[in-house]
Amino acid sequence: MSPPRIGILPIRAHNGGMSTRPLLGLAVLAVALAGCGGGGDAGPDLSEQALRGRAVAESNGCVACHGDRGQGSVGPAWIGLAGATITLDDGSSVVADSGYLRRAILEPKAQRKDGYTIEMPVVELTTQQVDDLVAYIEELG
Repeated sequence: MSPPRIGILPIRAHNGGMSTRPLLGLAVLAVALAGCGGGGDAGPDLSEQALRGRAVAESNGCVACHGDRGQGSVGPAWIGLAGATITLDDGSSVVADSGYLRRAILEPKAQRKDGYTIEMPVVELTTQQVDDLVAYIEELG
């Protein structure tokens, strides 16, 4: 029996012999996985700065709580956060503008969004990294 060609998977035929079939199932799986949130492109509409911000979020563990594409989890969602009026845990409201986002990143205990009790860790980031992360959150809508 010769080795299979690339793109062809040997399978047992009903008569017990070997047959080959295109790897259509694996190709479909690969396309489906590429569309999932883990590691695929976040979208062509993100600026270079926002892409750097996404990398900051990934490399500093932010995605563990805020989701790998900002969809939220045990931490608030970033999608739709920028510009929204949010209620804080003390009952007051604030607009999630760039100033709020910066403060939330640098001083996570200062103004916590209502409904989230897990404390966000303080992460040492450069000014550029904070700017990039804020740009990413803002571009998520």
